[in-house]
Amino acid sequence: MTIFPPDPNLDALRLELARLRAERGWTYDQLAERSGLARRTLIEIEQGRTIGTLKTWHALAHALNTPLDELFRALCNGHTPPVKPGS
Repeated sequence: MTIFPPDPNLDALRLELARLRAERGWTYDQLAERSGLARRTLIEIEQGRTIGTLKTWHALAHALNTPLDELFRALCNGHTPPVKPGS
């Protein structure tokens, strides 16, 4: 029997992006400048129209000075995250 993991909480991820941007008081233009991404891309991610690529999220993590694993932690909101081996 195959056990599938729960679906990632993509809404929580986009809300975490919005929270981090707002926490810094940055506009879409400011985050776009810092990340090298298009303003439109940022808006579409925050509004849930696209999820973006790993490269996109990597650029956002660097721009926000947030480790990628901390940013992606939001994907497990609403369910138990995986346990590290040996824990």
